[in-house]
Amino acid sequence: MTRRTSPDAPDASPPTAAEEAAPHAIVVHLDEVLAERGMTLTELSQVTGITMANLSILKTGKARAVRFTTLTALCTVLRCQPGDLLSYPD
Repeated sequence: MTRRTSPDAPDASPPTAAEEAAPHAIVVHLDEVLAERGMTLTELSQVTGITMANLSILKTGKARAVRFTTLTALCTVLRCQPGDLLSYPD
């Protein structure tokens, strides 16, 4: 397995064929939290050091995994809990 080298890459390794075929049900609420804070994705990128590309992957729900360091940076800057950013539909 090849690991990505970017320290803020949302996915530590390429998805397997089974992972590609089975979509996840986690909903990402990054847009809503940003709007509540009056912050843009560009500003979030600058403050956290997370690339725009990786934030976009998270925002669109296309990420297959999120590093705890990335989640920590987002929660620190946005002053929120992980559950404010991610949910699982009932």
